Parts: sequence; C-alpha cells; structure tokens
Amino acid sequence: MSRFWIIVAIAVCYFVFAIMLNSVGTVILQAINSFGVSKPEASTLEGFKDLSIAIVSFAVASFIPRVGYKLALLTGLLMVAIICAMTPVIASFWVIQLLFAVVGTAFALVKVSVYAIIGQLSNDTRGHSSLMNTIEGIFMLGVLSGYWIFSAFIDQQDSASLSWLNVYYLLGAITLIAIGLVVLAPISKPSADASQEPASKAFIDMLRLTYQPLVLIFVISIFLYVLIEQGIGSWLPTFNREVLGLPVAVSIQITSIFAIALAVGRLSAGAILTRVHWYPFLNSCLAGMAAIIVLSLPLAEKVDETMIHNWSDAPLAAFLIPLIGLMMAPLYPVINSVMLSALPKKQHAPMTGLIVVFSALGGTTGSIFTGYIFDAMGGQQAFYFSLVPIAGILISLYFFRRMSAQISSNKEA
Repeated sequence: MSRFWIIVAIAVCYFVFAIMLNSVGTVILQAINSFGVSKPEASTLEGFKDLSIAIVSFAVASFIPRVGYKLALLTGLLMVAIICAMTPVIASFWVIQLLFAVVGTAFALVKVSVYAIIGQLSNDTRGHSSLMNTIEGIFMLGVLSGYWIFSAFIDQQDSASLSWLNVYYLLGAITLIAIGLVVLAPISKPSADASQEPASKAFIDMLRLTYQPLVLIFVISIFLYVLIEQGIGSWLPTFNREVLGLPVAVSIQITSIFAIALAVGRLSAGAILTRVHWYPFLNSCLAGMAAIIVLSLPLAEKVDETMIHNWSDAPLAAFLIPLIGLMMAPLYPVINSVMLSALPKKQHAPMTGLIVVFSALGGTTGSIFTGYIFDAMGGQQAFYFSLVPIAGILISLYFFRRMSAQISSNKEA
C-alpha cells in the first residue's frame, strides 16, 4: 500500500504540471487575442518555461538527493499554488511570462524527484519502463484535461476577454490537493551515500555523465524529440485557428486529440514492448510520424468560420494532424527508460537533470523556430519543418541502440 500511495502522489504531481506546462499552446493563442502580442513575442512563453526548467535542473539536480525528494516536490508545488493565485489578479502579459518561469522552475524540482522515485520503486528494466510509461501516460491525460479546462473558461462571444485567467484559481486548488497527497505519501529519503557526498562532487559527477558517448547520443535524441513535440503541440491551437479557420474554443478543444493520441500511445507502449524490441518499434513510430505529416498537411485548407458549430463541421485535416501524437508518444519514455536502466540508481537524479535540461532546450528551440516560420511562411511550412528532426532522431537512435547494446553485453559479461 505504501508503494501505491507514493505512485498516486507522484502521478497527481505530474497531472498538475501536465496541465500547467502544456497550456502554453492555448495561452499563446489567448495572449495574441487578449493582450495583442505578436507571434514571435508570444513564442517567448515557451522560453520562459523551458529555459527556467533547464537552468534550475542544471543547477540543482545533483543537490536534490541531499535535501530529499519529498521536500523538493513540496517546494515546487507551493511555488505553483502561489503564482496561480497571483495571475488572475494582475492580469498582464508579463505575469503570464512570470507564471511560466515559476512553473518551469518548479517542474525542474518535481521531475528530477519523480524520476528518482521511479528508480526507487523499480527492481529491473521492465518494471522501470512499465512504471515510467504509466506515469508519462498520466501526464498526457493531464494534458488532455487541460485543453478542456482552459476552453471552459474562454468567453466564446469575446475571444479578447480576460475571463480565461480565472482558470488559475482552479489550478491552484488542484495544486493544494497534490501538496496534501505528497505530505501523506511515505516517500523514502535518498540513500546515505547520495545525501552525504560533497555538493561539488555531486555536481561534477553530473557533468561527467555528458562525456559518455551513450549519454551524448541520448541527449541529442531527447533534444530532437522535444523539439518536434513542443513545436507541434504549442502551435497546434494557433494552426487550427489561423490555417484551418476554426473558432477559438473549437481550435483549443480539438487539439485535445493530440493529447489523447499521446496518452494512448504511451499507455499502450508498455504492453507492446513486452513483445517486441524497442529499436524497431521506435523506428516504425518515426516512419508513421513522417507519413502523417506528408499526407495530412496538404489537406489543410481554411474554411468559413461561420459554418463550424461543432467538431463534426471541422475539416479532415483537423483530425488527422493531431494523430502524429500516437506515433511520437512512445519515443520519449522508452529512450529515457533505456538510458536510466543502463546507469546505477545513484546516478538517476543527475541523469534526470540532464534529461530535463536538454528536453527544455529542445522545447524552447522547437516553439521559437515554429513561431518564426509560422509568422514568416505560414503554418503548413512550419509543421513541414518537423521532418528534419524526425530524420535526425532516426540517425541518432541507430547509434544509441549500438552503444546501449554494448553496455548491456558488458554487464552480462
């Protein structure tokens, strides 16, 4: 039962941050409508979120075992609860930027802690991969919920209204529930070896991980994956609105198909991977991603907004493009699981720090590149850009498989 309640606590934490972090696409659209900012300026929200994640992860990942995972989780959640209470009161674009910076900072603490706790709860690679996919699947369910929660607060008669900011009162209340669950969960303290080693040594050990060829190929793969996911996810509501011509509320709601696809893909990946090797499976996922982009984007044509009253009136492309999430979903948790399983458990926290850093950098790069291409050349060309990092992942996974297989054979020997 203690293991069950720990999993519930970290799952609810991830659920909260799934809503907050992946609301950036919706908030970009609403910032353009409510505050009159440009697309390149709105794209900076991704930077405030991801760069804060990267900086804080790099700075504190190796130190979190010293203070304890429970304290790190509680600190992150409390920061989010406070900024959620402030945002609707101030109601300005700069406080939205501050909100994403705070959420990014808090998520850095939470993700490093959650990944390390998963390591504590797992005894082998298969168990680790299963629990990782479950937690990441719950994260995607949070993303799905977020689209509907935010759309419920949008004034459909006046898209420029600031009433949507009241959603942060609800999110603050959910965060308080997560705080209560973490307080009650019997989360173990880090091992004495991890908490007692000098802080400088812990930080240097994290940096030394990057010198390993396997880790270098791994972070390149993670960077490219998140570049694709955030580039599409952050701009899909705006794509639906400006390229397909959907009403604002429908543009946001129909983006939930992307989150559904990601959730289904991650929750089903665990079952599939018990039967097949991860490398050919991920290659088939990459081929599927490329096929969806090539086949669906030519169908993206603007329709008359007045003719669209519900989902059934939307064009076919609005349903096809988000299905790329089904194909990309298994990539992130599987690559992470293979990498973490190849390392001793004491290195999971610093390795997670590197994962978060390069995930954040990839997310910022993807959103900003997509925003600039969207502004200069249009949404279709911006999404076609995803084919480049897909080819990059295909190449990096080839080397990642070879190196990880070599490490596994050395362990067995």
